[in-house]
Amino acid sequence: MANGKILLVDDEPAFRQLAQSWLSQTGYQVETAADLSAARAQLSRFDADLILLDLSLPPQFDPQHTLQALAEFNSRPVIILTGHAERQLALDAIALGAWDFIAKPVDPDLLAVVIKRALSKHQLDTELQQLKQQQQTDAGLQRLIGVSPPMVAMRTLIQRIAPTDVRVLVTGPSGTGKEVVSRALHELSRRAAQPFVSVHCGAIPAELLESELFGYVKGAFTGADKDRPGLLKLADNGTLFLDEIGEMPLPMQVKLLRVLQEGTYFPVGGREQHKIDVRLISATNANLPQLVQKGLFREDLYYRIKGITLETVALAERRQDIPLLLQFFLEQLQRQHRQLLKLDSTALSWFLQRDWPGNIRELKNTLESVAAVAQGGVISMADISLLHPEAVTTPSVVTEIAADSLLLDPAVQQLEIQLITRAMQQSGGNKTRAALLLGLSRQGLLKKLQRYKLTYHEM
Repeated sequence: MANGKILLVDDEPAFRQLAQSWLSQTGYQVETAADLSAARAQLSRFDADLILLDLSLPPQFDPQHTLQALAEFNSRPVIILTGHAERQLALDAIALGAWDFIAKPVDPDLLAVVIKRALSKHQLDTELQQLKQQQQTDAGLQRLIGVSPPMVAMRTLIQRIAPTDVRVLVTGPSGTGKEVVSRALHELSRRAAQPFVSVHCGAIPAELLESELFGYVKGAFTGADKDRPGLLKLADNGTLFLDEIGEMPLPMQVKLLRVLQEGTYFPVGGREQHKIDVRLISATNANLPQLVQKGLFREDLYYRIKGITLETVALAERRQDIPLLLQFFLEQLQRQHRQLLKLDSTALSWFLQRDWPGNIRELKNTLESVAAVAQGGVISMADISLLHPEAVTTPSVVTEIAADSLLLDPAVQQLEIQLITRAMQQSGGNKTRAALLLGLSRQGLLKKLQRYKLTYHEM
């Protein structure tokens, strides 16, 4: 098996043949090129892990000209081989991204060491980048908590559309996690390293919204004593999240439409046009088609922002997700307060049976408030009754998933085992497909199978 793929770029045929023979005997897969044009052609079909590059190449035979091409190869280490053993040339090469600089005639033993170190570092960098991307993907999806059909469908859609730049409209009742969905879209996108800028269109007064979004120049109005970039500028190359877009005033809708159509805008009071490149995600709990019919929302803007619509559902429609949400919020509280927190079975039953008109937001806030008055790290009905006197102290029935449980952790474990079993049956034992159904990475599923000592064979 080859140790790696190397592209050797040198204009001397004898050196190319000798070096290719020696490197191939060492275990590398080697291709050669006589100049930069040939090197580019080779790289289009031969994905080299490392490049050995002579500086004096035809037709220019100018080391500086060759150095300027280093930026094209920065996705892999480049080792310079040259007869021009000048100190400044070596410094320039390293400054422009070269891995190392070796003077000719080349010492084979030295070259072997340098190649091995460069390939090892390149492999580690590649694996680290892949790990970071996987962790980012896992983190983005793990916040989309739930195993209900709506949540499984939501995760599938997000995974498919996040890498694109399609505009997304997130709709659903208040408190159902529309911003969480929007952040997951950003974190799984190619813009994840760039800003995620959130704007609540209903929280900013209409007369200030334009200057907040577009920024302003010095002297644009009283108090504008210096230029100030707007939120559009801050979101450039990233994601702009317009929350409650249905509350945006009509005059501002016209200006936003122009930005979306042309990709440009003028700061308030400015005459210099600014370009912008953002991925737009909008959210609302309003019925935009009805607002359009009433003349309160522009139809052309509505069709501009609704590239794909994702709909979050009320918590009442996904009750099986409540235990997992409770566990997630309890773990957050434990990290914040550095204290073990659990729900006993009666408290868990109260949370499961209660209606949540405020949805996930209400569930979280209620849990935080009762956790604040609980003692001994266990939340009981006595604690809940202090803040909710109407609470029934002896719930009639404990739901099936918690029937044999005294605390939340065993109930969640029982639920996880049931859901993993169901997913493995539906996927025919295929762990990758089962992990996708459960909203987990394959590694995450394997860890849970090991934890619960569950054994399934691929079919």
